[in-house]
Amino acid sequence: MLVALSARGAGTGDAARAPRLVALRALGLGDLLTAVPALRALARAFPRHSRALAAPAPLAPLARLAGWPVVPVGELQPLPPALHGVDLLANLHGCGPQSHRLVLDARPERTIWYEHPDIGESAGSPRWVEREHEVERWCRLLRDHGIHADPRDLDLPAPPGRPPAAARGATVIHPGATSGARRWPLERFAAVARAEAAAGRRVVVTGSRAELPLARRLAARARLPDRAVLAGTTDLEGLARVVAAAARVVCGDTGVAHLATALATPSVVLFGPTSPAQWGPPHARARNRVLWSGRTGDPHARRPHPGLLQISPQDVLRELEQLPA
Repeated sequence: MLVALSARGAGTGDAARAPRLVALRALGLGDLLTAVPALRALARAFPRHSRALAAPAPLAPLARLAGWPVVPVGELQPLPPALHGVDLLANLHGCGPQSHRLVLDARPERTIWYEHPDIGESAGSPRWVEREHEVERWCRLLRDHGIHADPRDLDLPAPPGRPPAAARGATVIHPGATSGARRWPLERFAAVARAEAAAGRRVVVTGSRAELPLARRLAARARLPDRAVLAGTTDLEGLARVVAAAARVVCGDTGVAHLATALATPSVVLFGPTSPAQWGPPHARARNRVLWSGRTGDPHARRPHPGLLQISPQDVLRELEQLPA
């Protein structure tokens, strides 16, 4: 759901309008899903406020599942005039200064944000903590502002609509990632897919339209039928339907990993340069398992991180055997 908000004071006047709440989180899929507990906490704390999430338009169907309509905004792009002058603006995007300046330009009456030394208006706000889990980071921000926020409140309902028949009860293999550093070798994903198929499990391969050639190569190496390739056939809402219908997911440190956590689908997630202590599923969720060598590095590098390469197909298959049915 995309929404268009009228400018402050338009229509019937300030006295008649509901107070307005905006959250800024103009990032990717995983970023949205890790902010769900904080977004829900804001909605509970301010039930009389109309609310809008400043985020990329493709995220709107999933944001709606968390109770937030989206006003489309690109990463670190100025907020549209409809989001200026609101009663409360929560910066869930970062610690500043760039995102803080966007908030200041929008002239909200009240702000929730982290302190940054370059932004004098933020003095006295909570301090940013490096290496904090992303879910806890935004819940702590709200708690320090007197708002109860539970980092366990991550679950989303499955999106409405029918998933592809091939996805029901399947093992989802998602080989893509936003950078080479987080991309496990294709032949290793194919080895896992072959083993899953040999065990009698249906296997499907997901990805974006740009990742379709990658998905087709994986399917060919794993000797999967053409109908197993779902890459390029779904938008984000459709991908969520696939993950919700699946029996298990194998993927790298990507947004799909966060989808599996949010939709209660068992998963095995392969971490490379980034610690799962910051971006992994919560420890209490035994159905979402993590493989990590303990080594960190540049998450934006072009080649697979050496720690990621320490993970073998046999490691993944052992973790899959430990997943709940």
